Amino acid sequence: MKDPLSSKQCAELLKALADQERLRIVQSLRSGPKNVSQITEELKAELANISHHLGILKRSGLVDAEKQGRHVVYRLRDDVYQAASRSADHLDLGCCRLEIPKKG
Repeated sequence: MKDPLSSKQCAELLKALADQERLRIVQSLRSGPKNVSQITEELKAELANISHHLGILKRSGLVDAEKQGRHVVYRLRDDVYQAASRSADHLDLGCCRLEIPKKG
């Protein structure tokens, strides 16, 4: 049977987001690319914890990482979140959209 929803892939993406700390990281990255230290400082969290969660988000395909000098800079993937879009108040997972309230 054809699976138009891509259920397995969709479930993996939703599992990657099903954690309070990872949702906080996604919220932080909505304002633009950051390295682990910047995210740690903004969220007032432990560096090892943030690194662990960024690894999960990266493996799931929600986040890209790019080495810039001594740091690795993380950003939400363009196909998941388009910061330039005026209506970018959601993540587009392909199988569904996840509404994310704006910071306030």
